[in-house]
Amino acid sequence: SVPIAKQLASIKALRKGSDLEKAFATAALVYNNYADPESKLSKAETKSLLQSQFGHFIQGQENKPKYQEIISSLDEESENKINFEDFMILLVSLTLMSDLLQEIKNMKTTK
Repeated sequence: SVPIAKQLASIKALRKGSDLEKAFATAALVYNNYADPESKLSKAETKSLLQSQFGHFIQGQENKPKYQEIISSLDEESENKINFEDFMILLVSLTLMSDLLQEIKNMKTTK
């Protein structure tokens, strides 16, 4: 498989893109690299992808009710598929509840 950085570099529109645009493009590329030909992921694959690629954000969140709700929903009917939009909603949800987000916010206020 082609590294994400190389895939990003090949997208002409992103050459002068903002960091935020590149971040979302990275999420889209990671999703697409794991998705099936119909551009979907099983819930089990989604859970694995989130845990492997987003581990720093979800580390330590296991006891939070919202985290447990999200993960348990991925464990139910784990062969069912989700689309990119649902994946991004999960990603944003996990980011919003993450302790790492608070640490990032604190960094900005101390600079």
